Amino acid sequence: MAEQVEHLDVLTKTGQKTSQKTGISKPRGDVHRDGDYHRAVHVWIYAESTQELLLQRRADCKDSWPGLWDISSAGHISAGDSSLVTARRELHEELGVILPKDAFELLFVFLQECVINDGKYINNEFNDVYLVTTLAPIPLDAFTLQESEVSAVKYISFEEYKILLAKEDPEYVPYDVNGQYGQLFDIIAKRYEENMEARSLALQKQLRRYARIPLTAELMELTDADKEALALLVKAAMIMDEIFYLQVWYSNPTLRDWLKEHAEISNLDKLKWMYYLINKSPWSCLDESEAFLTTADSAVKLLPEATKRITGWKGLEYRAAFPMRKPPGANFYPPDMDKMEFELWKDSLIGDKQQDATGFFTVIKRLSEFSLDTSLSNNTASSTNNLVGFAHDLFSIPYSQEYKPFLAKAAELLHKAGDLTSSPSLKRLLHGKADAFLSNDYYDSDIAWMELDSKLDVTIGPYETYEDALFGYKATFEAFIGVRDDEATAQVKLFGDHLQVLEQNLPMDNVYKSEEVIAAPIRVIQLVYNAGDVKGPQTVAFNLPNDERIVKDRGTSMVMLKNVSEAKFKLILQPIADACITKELRDYVDFDSFFTHTICHECCHGIGPHTITLPNGQKSTVRLELQELHSALEEAKADIVGLWALKFLIGQGLLPKGLVKSMYVSFLAGCFRSVRFGLDEAHGKGQALQFNWLFEKGAFILHPDETFSVDFAKVESAVESLSREILTIQAKGDKDSAGMLLQKYCKMTQPLKVALEKLEKIQVPVDIAPEFPIADKILHKSH
Repeated sequence: MAEQVEHLDVLTKTGQKTSQKTGISKPRGDVHRDGDYHRAVHVWIYAESTQELLLQRRADCKDSWPGLWDISSAGHISAGDSSLVTARRELHEELGVILPKDAFELLFVFLQECVINDGKYINNEFNDVYLVTTLAPIPLDAFTLQESEVSAVKYISFEEYKILLAKEDPEYVPYDVNGQYGQLFDIIAKRYEENMEARSLALQKQLRRYARIPLTAELMELTDADKEALALLVKAAMIMDEIFYLQVWYSNPTLRDWLKEHAEISNLDKLKWMYYLINKSPWSCLDESEAFLTTADSAVKLLPEATKRITGWKGLEYRAAFPMRKPPGANFYPPDMDKMEFELWKDSLIGDKQQDATGFFTVIKRLSEFSLDTSLSNNTASSTNNLVGFAHDLFSIPYSQEYKPFLAKAAELLHKAGDLTSSPSLKRLLHGKADAFLSNDYYDSDIAWMELDSKLDVTIGPYETYEDALFGYKATFEAFIGVRDDEATAQVKLFGDHLQVLEQNLPMDNVYKSEEVIAAPIRVIQLVYNAGDVKGPQTVAFNLPNDERIVKDRGTSMVMLKNVSEAKFKLILQPIADACITKELRDYVDFDSFFTHTICHECCHGIGPHTITLPNGQKSTVRLELQELHSALEEAKADIVGLWALKFLIGQGLLPKGLVKSMYVSFLAGCFRSVRFGLDEAHGKGQALQFNWLFEKGAFILHPDETFSVDFAKVESAVESLSREILTIQAKGDKDSAGMLLQKYCKMTQPLKVALEKLEKIQVPVDIAPEFPIADKILHKSH
């Protein structure tokens, strides 16, 4: 039987496939003869305890660098294959080491361009460089070497290896350690020269940005049955937490359990755990998702069967890895999938299958990963990736299947709580949501959530899509449980009643305005407990559902968290105003205007373009057209149009005239609050855009004493011009213009720096870290 010739995908010089639709692939020999750009993987095995890297000696029959010492394991990515699957398979084939995907940490991509063998072998290769971190070296006789590829293996100190490469030792495959490849050595060195004291101080400083505050609420008006239901709901909410940890990254739950278990060992371990709890991942929300932990801090896992058994050796111990850069696709897509691969696959699907691909409630997986896992568990690595009959490697799985063990338990708790409560609308919601967890159809339960009219207020399920920074398609699980504040709820009805009037008067062309805007019912609650996707900065309100079908038919509903708003105003906004607003205007910053603008912000998510008609006559939605830019622009729209709407309602005599100055000054102080969330977070981005626009138009002024004021003569027209700009971009589904607007204004400009440095100096907290004494008490009772 003739041996199959390996084909490689031919790439452009920037690493893209040559053609959007199919891409070209060529036999491996031709690729190296013609100098085509292609992809490969490098896998390094690093032993922590000895600070050594594993090297392999290349077999003498190899067509490049025969007989020289090289990377632990490496190989080409075959046409249609994926990076991580290739890395795992190469390690198994060349060295006989079977590792799960959480052992592999993608460090960087390295472009190698060289010519050897008298010009007969041209290597233009994009290499995905992976690190596998083991605690101790793997005994050399535990390896099973593939004779056609590898003649020997050895461990060498990573520093010694770097010196050998730097002086171009002829026994080693050359890598330029002063160029891109030097990153490997820099990353390892930095990771292990850990200064405990410096790290503790850095984490303390990061933690100080959050003000701890217990949130309480009055439970007097709840019936006994509702109090019993509340205990079950808090338990169901804790399950949303479990799912969310998994949605962020596949090794995240392991990391969480490890940090918790080791929190008492030292002060540094305690700080790691405390800061991890706020971010719910190793990436810091307030530092543009920069990692505050590395794989060296991560969980240790033991695999007795990873290699052949050696007497007296318990097996391979490795660190569950996570990348230093937060993966844009979180754990919703394969980590090595790019946008183009997804789009090609999606375009090949029809009807419901295509809707599933971009739907809120599915996870995208690889067939090749599934088949590799199956074959490795039977210890027969199959080198065929593309399964017969499948043109693409991706497929989708509904949440109800992917998170089944969690959702089944949560559904049981919701059914029990639904049986207990005396409120008919809460009963309907809880039973409906429990059914949705198992059926993956959330439509009816979302309608039930909108119609909820109960003293005990519950939001639970998959909703927000911020975590999916690749497309903004996939929803994360969350829970908010609270008690309705009837007095405040009655006060906010005014906004809902005037949404249609606001829509008709929006500063954009009439052709884009909706004939029917359905008022978002608003409920104001005192929060008792939250869980799931509530990490880093805490939300003060949310407007749901995000399902476009419901938004179109029924509008949205809104929940405002009054005790969260009060805590933020007192601990953050007031001190910001004292530091950054000119003395004469400081008294204008008050809780009422802050809270009123928050309400208006949430209402304004419900007006403006949602379902749109593109220039070619096709129907679409703003979310689908603007993709990853949608969240930031939508947050900016709700904010700035909210400010425009307040002025409009004041003009109509529906709100007191006294609000005018206080709403603008409170908004200015609020800009500094939100920008501190970081410019890679939707709210922070949206706020930078607004501040910089209004500053450029002269509506905000910076004074020599580094305080700011509002030019009341200019602010109204500046607010209106930005509202018009954003609404028009959304109405046209114009992604290019959205990109240009965000690129121009989402910047840390000098005036913003002035304010932020000042707040840093006096250490005003950036946000709150709520504690929930009521929920703690309930759980304590039920244990």
